[in-house]
Amino acid sequence: MDSAPSAAPAAAVPAASGDPAQFVAWLRAVAPYIHAFRGKTFVVGVPGELIEAGRLNALVQDLSLLHAMGMRIIVVHGSRPQVNAQMRLRGLETQYADGRRITDPAALECAKEAAGELRLDMEAAFSQGLPNTPMAHAAIRVVSGNFVVARPVGIVGGVDFQHTGVVRKIDTGTIGLAIDAGAVVLLSPLGYSPTGEAFNLSMEDVASSTAVALGADKLVLLAESAGIPGASGEVLSEISEAAAQALLAAGGLPEGLAFQLRHALRACEGGVPRAHIIPHGLDGSVLLELFRHEGVGTMLVKETLQALREATNDDVGGILALIRPLEEDGTLVRRDRSLIEREVGNFTVIEHDGVIFGCAALYPFPEDGIGEMACLAVNPTAQGKGGGEMILQRIEQRARAAGLKQLFVLTTRTMHWFLKRGFVEGSVDQLPRARQNLYNWQRRSRVLVKDL
Repeated sequence: MDSAPSAAPAAAVPAASGDPAQFVAWLRAVAPYIHAFRGKTFVVGVPGELIEAGRLNALVQDLSLLHAMGMRIIVVHGSRPQVNAQMRLRGLETQYADGRRITDPAALECAKEAAGELRLDMEAAFSQGLPNTPMAHAAIRVVSGNFVVARPVGIVGGVDFQHTGVVRKIDTGTIGLAIDAGAVVLLSPLGYSPTGEAFNLSMEDVASSTAVALGADKLVLLAESAGIPGASGEVLSEISEAAAQALLAAGGLPEGLAFQLRHALRACEGGVPRAHIIPHGLDGSVLLELFRHEGVGTMLVKETLQALREATNDDVGGILALIRPLEEDGTLVRRDRSLIEREVGNFTVIEHDGVIFGCAALYPFPEDGIGEMACLAVNPTAQGKGGGEMILQRIEQRARAAGLKQLFVLTTRTMHWFLKRGFVEGSVDQLPRARQNLYNWQRRSRVLVKDL
């Protein structure tokens, strides 16, 4: 899918209209995600560092756009740098133990002041409605309150954490009524006990606890990191719960990132289907993560969402949508829907989160010991990520399982891709007799053959 841009002033829209086809293609590409996300509940964790860096308005514009598209939004803000600033202004020293703030009475007052100021700033940001801005006509109501019940961390390893707490319960009933009524719910990193005490909480704890309690569809944590790094240092776009557990057990992640991954894992283990860790320093990162296939951060899921499998009748529409552009530009021979429906059992597809991103078909000629791989297509946004190679390997496996000794393809534009993967150039005479009779001499496709 084409990149989904971050929210921009209306004045910028005419520039995009310079290429109407690209704009229309982008809008059509994001439509399936909009349909899929409408009515879903997203909990978004916003660190105080994002607000300190002056990125609040841009984020609020993006969240307002999601709200306008029918998504139910709960925002949880952090306040670490703001509390530290309040501590410095009062000449107080910040104390930590095991990566957790020790909140004495003076630090609690700083936390209250920081949370109150941030809450007002965020409510003001959601209240914008100036013409010629993304917030025009938004009219978003923000609801916040004492929705988080907390308990003290207590004494751990001989350290008294005093007014530092953890979430005990979330008032899901009141939050549910608010989001059902179309409001955005705003939660601060403070919780209250039945005895009237206030406790300083972490944003990650409040966000993950809220996501689990509400049965949210997504937890999105904005982070300083771009995501979870892989073995080669690249950001992993997706990891499973098992992989996350192994990473945390092995250690080696930066402390802050490990803390966020731990809470993302906690959310998924608690029933939240998807948890995302995305960079808060990238403008529009929430939109880019939600509306682009590859995203911009790391998505944590129970199992990896990418599946390579044989096609079923339910995949016909996805296959047609994938191959139609290649048929129109002449790369593939046109196939009508009825043909795909009859031959769907020949197809292998690769899907991600329910969307078909690649396909190919195997047509065996058992009497000749050879098979044809046809209709290989990979979505342009997923190219270069190994999807085509995976499909080829599966087709080869299917061919071997059918007792075939060779595989051939007919191509007009992708010969070099196949040559790099073990195919050699052949001739029409090497094709099975039945296939020779159907060879289109006007297309003059190259014949490529690979021994299995």
